[in-house]
Amino acid sequence: MEWNFPTAEELAAALRAGEVTSAELTDEAIARIERDDKAINAICVPDFDRARAAARDADQARARGEDRPLLGIPVTVKESYNIAGLPTSWGMPLHRNYMPAEDAVQVSRLKAAGAVVLGKTNVPLGLQDVQTFNEIHGTTNNPWNHGRTPGGSSGGSAAALASGFGALSIGSDLAGSLRTPAHFCGVYAHKPTLGLAATRGMVPPPAPALPADPDLAVVGPMARTARDLTLLLDVMAGPDPLTLGVAHDVTLPPARHERLCDFRVLVLDDHPLIPTGSAVRVGVNRVADALVDGGARVERHSPLLPDLTEAALLYTQLLFSSSVARFPVETYEQLRTRAAGLSADDLSLDAARLRAMAFNHLDWIEANNRRELHRHDWRQLFAEFDAVMCPITPTPAFPHDHNPDPRQRRIDIDGVAYPYFDQLVWAGVATMPGLPATAVPAGRSPEGLPVGVQLIGPMFEDRTPLRLAELLEQRIGGFQAPK
Repeated sequence: MEWNFPTAEELAAALRAGEVTSAELTDEAIARIERDDKAINAICVPDFDRARAAARDADQARARGEDRPLLGIPVTVKESYNIAGLPTSWGMPLHRNYMPAEDAVQVSRLKAAGAVVLGKTNVPLGLQDVQTFNEIHGTTNNPWNHGRTPGGSSGGSAAALASGFGALSIGSDLAGSLRTPAHFCGVYAHKPTLGLAATRGMVPPPAPALPADPDLAVVGPMARTARDLTLLLDVMAGPDPLTLGVAHDVTLPPARHERLCDFRVLVLDDHPLIPTGSAVRVGVNRVADALVDGGARVERHSPLLPDLTEAALLYTQLLFSSSVARFPVETYEQLRTRAAGLSADDLSLDAARLRAMAFNHLDWIEANNRRELHRHDWRQLFAEFDAVMCPITPTPAFPHDHNPDPRQRRIDIDGVAYPYFDQLVWAGVATMPGLPATAVPAGRSPEGLPVGVQLIGPMFEDRTPLRLAELLEQRIGGFQAPK
């Protein structure tokens, strides 16, 4: 049997039944990487010797009667996570040789669950792009079309999963960095509720790996099925053992419903600040039709929905104000001068980004207070709905664009060019209030590229969108390997 594309759940069952060993799974995964990754460039830091040793240890543990959630299953890890003995650069040439002394907390949890780490997956410079390329490790290509991006910043992980390089991966998400690569590569990803999964050790070098509570940013699972997402989230969830974990354990509530016919879903396909491309709109409607056919209550409009224009503005302010936190003082002053020169009538997202980079602390506090009002509105909406389904970006995967000034890049939506970073507004719908969101495959574009949608759920009710994703997978299908 070919073992590169079965689910983690199927691999675990085969391992328990003695149909295959972890050593065999690992050798087959490594052979596939060595054969196919020259064209994809997803695995930027291989760790094959230690992977083979970990696989042998897993087989010995199973022979002793042990059984852990991921025992013996080959996985990959986003390059930005610290792994002792491997470099962590975040794609920054200055730190290409930075070697952390200990594993990130999530890497420790993977290993404790018995996973076999094959290596690290590629990222964009500083994790700050919707693509995946850097001077150290080069460009990662989309497995469906090598001339297009796999997305970013977890693009290496999504490309690895689509290519059969391991059954699971872990990534991170601040501006759609889990969801967009899943959408572009035809796999699954889950952006957890803000704060659900500890992030220590997922920090830019050479900063120390301290227990922190980052704003907006989360770490989360990627997989080829919705059930595998849940399996991996259960390993990742929980506070940092150095802080809240001293006193708290996490017990996520069950999904609100088990049957598709019991779900109440609000479907969105239009954003006031950017059009939805035709291929993505078809994907949204395909999933909406599946919901209706399954008996779910589906609505296209609700007065309870928080204002998407204000939400996008708040997301832009919170995202870009934090991006300049370590800028030199003189650079910050230049940004303030440029922002002051903007016309008061300029309400574009480009202008909002510049103004946000010139924020002072009072400005941020005011934006954060408005965010709390939006969170309250979301709580009211989720009293009437169980999930919101909407696009992840306006288009399928776009061609590689390495213009060094992202402000000059454009995103093509059905033949019309829009500012590159405007595509982030859909990611911000869930990120700004800190809500969980599951990316699920929704079909193919006319060019044969994957299209996905996101299922947004109530805060800390992550199992609700995950269960909905599982039910949709049963109805419309899920991951398909690239031809």
